[in-house]
Amino acid sequence: MKEKYLTTEYPNIFFEDNKVGQLKKRLWDASEEEIQRILDDYGIPSDSEMGKPCCYIQTSPRKMVIEKRHKNDIVLVPIGCTENHGIHNNSGLDTFMCSSICEAVRRKTAKAGHEVALALPPINYGGHPYHHCGMPGTVMTSEKSIVDTLINVMVGLWDDGFRKIILVNNHGMDWMLESAIQEFFKRYQLPAFATVVEWHRAVREFFYPLGDERPDFVSTPFVHADEAETSAALLMFPGMVDMSCVVDAQAKSFGMLDGGFYDGSVDSFHRPNKWSEAEGHRVIERFGTPEGVVGYPSRGEPRRVKRAIAAICEYLNAMVEDILEAYPAGQVPDPRKFSLRPYEEIEPCLREPLSEGWKSVHELPRRGFFID
Repeated sequence: MKEKYLTTEYPNIFFEDNKVGQLKKRLWDASEEEIQRILDDYGIPSDSEMGKPCCYIQTSPRKMVIEKRHKNDIVLVPIGCTENHGIHNNSGLDTFMCSSICEAVRRKTAKAGHEVALALPPINYGGHPYHHCGMPGTVMTSEKSIVDTLINVMVGLWDDGFRKIILVNNHGMDWMLESAIQEFFKRYQLPAFATVVEWHRAVREFFYPLGDERPDFVSTPFVHADEAETSAALLMFPGMVDMSCVVDAQAKSFGMLDGGFYDGSVDSFHRPNKWSEAEGHRVIERFGTPEGVVGYPSRGEPRRVKRAIAAICEYLNAMVEDILEAYPAGQVPDPRKFSLRPYEEIEPCLREPLSEGWKSVHELPRRGFFID
């Protein structure tokens, strides 16, 4: 079995011997100088491109959007929230973090001649776990509103020819995004590819607390508004962080299930349960950590997360390239092997929008059990 894995000097950190595992191992072994060259290639750090012309679908002339889509019909959709990340951080940290990563991948693919599309973040407030209730600075919306919003966004993007959709998540509400994808397919039965990439978890190995041995790693486990997130903010948008007022804080327990039952925010330790699978064993944030922090943000510095940021950019870029290699722009997996709709019903919707014979998703009859 050993030949199937790429090992490291740490027995609990290893990678599969496949495309993704080899990518991660390359980055694990890279020197800090090599990591910096990768970040430079992605243009990290850069100012936010949300208001920069021609970077997002919504900031580009429609003619340009269509021309780019003919080369690359994948769209990255950053998903963030408004959440208290401590007195030293901005409450839009999650939104700016994932959008900065998506923008970096856009720049990289533009150099390659097939620029990936970006859609403005559809969720700026976010759904939240129960233990976030009552925290000032955290704006909570219902799970139903999150799911419905994302379904509607995916339908609109699909109707415009973006049939490969990657939701790049930076916030603790993965289960809502997963639900939205499943419900999207159940309701509409469209041939498409859609996925969630919770970016921290996708490169969790690079958030392992090794800072005492490797100074370019964090020294504490990734939880919330802590060393890891603050380091990432200092790298990507330092002007939104004020380290002069930073405060550390630790979660409070009710005295049960503290011995390795539940993992942290990025599942670093491969524990039996995800953090999101329970409530009631920890004091809620309002009473336990009113500071809005769980961890040691005072230890934050950009160097500690450069490898993780390089890893997620390379991973998303590899995902884009892998999809395009199998299904170039304008092509999707065979609808007859994916959708339960008759092919003749769905074929007009697969044509170029507004071309001869094209039909909108909204002209399709409703089918199946999962419709409102």
